[in-house]
Amino acid sequence: MAGGFLKEEGLQARHSVSAPGTSAISGLVDGSVHVAQSAPSQGFGPLEQGKTPPVLHFAQINEMDGFFLVGRAPEPQFSWQRLQGRKLLVDHGAQPLAMFRYACHKRGLNVKDAILVDAGTTEQMIEAFKRGEGDYVHLQGPGPQQLAQEGAGHIVSGLGPAVGPCAFSSLAATREWLRTDTARAFMRAYRKARAWLLATPAAEVAKAEASFFPDVHPAALTETIATYQKLGNWTPHVEITRAAWEATVDIFLHAGLIKRRHRYEDVIAPPP
Repeated sequence: MAGGFLKEEGLQARHSVSAPGTSAISGLVDGSVHVAQSAPSQGFGPLEQGKTPPVLHFAQINEMDGFFLVGRAPEPQFSWQRLQGRKLLVDHGAQPLAMFRYACHKRGLNVKDAILVDAGTTEQMIEAFKRGEGDYVHLQGPGPQQLAQEGAGHIVSGLGPAVGPCAFSSLAATREWLRTDTARAFMRAYRKARAWLLATPAAEVAKAEASFFPDVHPAALTETIATYQKLGNWTPHVEITRAAWEATVDIFLHAGLIKRRHRYEDVIAPPP
């Protein structure tokens, strides 16, 4: 939207955020939304109940966890073992928490040795950390970069390198919509947008999309985009690969959130 790629394809787009407690998937089901930002793990819920997921995930957004750990002081030699006995304000959403636990596992930390605190929403977590609660806070960009910009915290580690590539976030739609000419036009725009995002300096991207982040300092937004570009969160390919899917299945099995492996084809569709 910020780059004008949808408009180039003749598509008029409206952007909205789901109300708290309302799944973006519900908008796809009731027909009020064509495309929703989601995560392939959304399909686990219906599958665990023996049901067919109501939508399919057809393109990836992040192929890596986009969260960071923010501490109260710089830690250039940060080790995950430092989290032992520390109070961590951790995002308790199903996927963020599963990914956090898996990161601890991959880095050799028994997550039971840390104190995980549910401080509420992202905004509540940030305010709690600013009030002095917790030793570290676990947030998705640009929250950590904004805290650093304000001098209220220091990013000590990213979750992405610890977890590794996985099917993290995605675009989802109904099976019916994915068969339309509009879906194909949308996908052409999305591919162009991804190429632009990877090839364009972070400061230019931040300037283009600043209106979507009115409360974020431009320097923090630029730093977030530059970090994601460097880490490889946004890959040149847009498909949700089988390898990325299987990695996410591993993560959710490790967290005990699913009881068995689920089929790629039951959740993932090729881009239209």
